[in-house]
Amino acid sequence: MFNAKKVLFLILLSVGVFLLSQVALPILSYKIWEINLRHQNIPLISSLPANQPILGVSLKSEGNFPFFSSSNRRTTPLPYSDFYLTIPSIKLEKAHVVVETNSFENNLAHLPGSALPGEKGNIFITGHSSLTQFYQPENYKAIMANLPKVKKGDSILIEAGGQLFTYEVKGLNIVDPKDIGVINPPEPNGRYLSLMTCVPPGLYLKRLIVLAELK
Repeated sequence: MFNAKKVLFLILLSVGVFLLSQVALPILSYKIWEINLRHQNIPLISSLPANQPILGVSLKSEGNFPFFSSSNRRTTPLPYSDFYLTIPSIKLEKAHVVVETNSFENNLAHLPGSALPGEKGNIFITGHSSLTQFYQPENYKAIMANLPKVKKGDSILIEAGGQLFTYEVKGLNIVDPKDIGVINPPEPNGRYLSLMTCVPPGLYLKRLIVLAELK
């Protein structure tokens, strides 16, 4: 009986250690990634003041969206209701992006008021993240799990309205959930794309922003 109890204890302990490692190792890997970027003098943490949560991740409200200044808010009509996003470097292919929505359980979400592909301004797209072991191409609750693996110079492709737009990654940034400055373009005349998800993997402490510019 004693041996049986001991064996059961060891089995349960092993299972517990395994499950803990499945959570701890991805977070540890993320922290190492963050430290390496800091050592490369890449500005990760935003210096912009925190005002209110960025909707689409912090809050889920279809009728209440972040503030855009009049010069940054899109005024053009919607020519289509969705488009597709591909990031070859992380093998993300034709992810479905729904235009003008704050709902992203079954798709990526294009922030209402942000630019459309090819336009001046900043296309702002939000998606869920998770632990990398839960990533599957068709699982939109973990669709951006590999986004931290994107590097400066990588291409991001958008198929919209029968056209193909290619954006080049300019950098990565980690911001506070209340930093709404990232929804605006870095400068008014450029054509930018921002992808946002939660970090560390499986947690909601910060937001990762990948900024790209139209080639």
